[in-house]
Order: sequence, then structure tokens, then C-alpha cells
Amino acid sequence: MLTQTAREPVPSTVQTLISSELIRGTKVYNLKGEHLGTVINVMIDKYKGQVAYAVMSFGGFLGIGEKYHPLPWHVLKYDQGIGGYMIDLDRDRLISAPSYALTDPLRWEDNEWRTRLDEFYKRRDTTAKPS
Repeated sequence: MLTQTAREPVPSTVQTLISSELIRGTKVYNLKGEHLGTVINVMIDKYKGQVAYAVMSFGGFLGIGEKYHPLPWHVLKYDQGIGGYMIDLDRDRLISAPSYALTDPLRWEDNEWRTRLDEFYKRRDTTAKPS
């Protein structure tokens, strides 16, 4: 019978890779430092093999009234100093952003909805500058 032993952490020289397990639960802040929400999962383009969106939970209390906001991956910038992602988006604009509730049917296969989602974030430069 084989027994498993705990693996020693291997120092990584690759600083640009992160496990999807570690992304889940990462906080998202705007440039004012306001906590907007938390990443609950990522959506991967199965043909390109790249992360397309981070889905962020926003609002609600104890899961009631919570909305899920798909954020195009390219608008998020990781800030090591705060241990979270930064986005140039204020709360008022986020409220009007495309979102869905847990009870809504998923729209990922709806090209019109995805086009509106992508256009929303193209309306202005939402690329956050790392601090």
C-alpha cells in the first residue's frame, strides 16, 4: 500500500500563473479602494483556452438579492499590495452593468447578451492601473 506524504512547497519562478482555486474568493476593488465584490468563478473560452470572464458576486445579504457580474478578464488587474483585483468601475456604474441573479437562466450561449456585456466594458477604458 502506498502512502501519500505532504509535498514540500516548490519555490516558483513563474509569478504569472495562478490556480483557479485561488482566484475563487479573491476580492475586487475599484480605484477608490472600495470593495465591490468577490470572484466566485472564472469562465474559460473552451476553444481559445483562455479565461474570458471572472464572475463577481455583488450586493445582497447572506445570498439574498445578490447579483453576479461577469467582468471581462482583461479589465481586472491584480494588485499584490491589497491581495485583490482592481477595476476602474464605480458602484453606480456596476449597478447598471449586465448581471444575473442565481435564479436567472444562464445566458452564456446567448450571443446578443454577451455582445451587450462586452460592449458595456468597451464604452470607456476600464483598465485599472496597478498601484
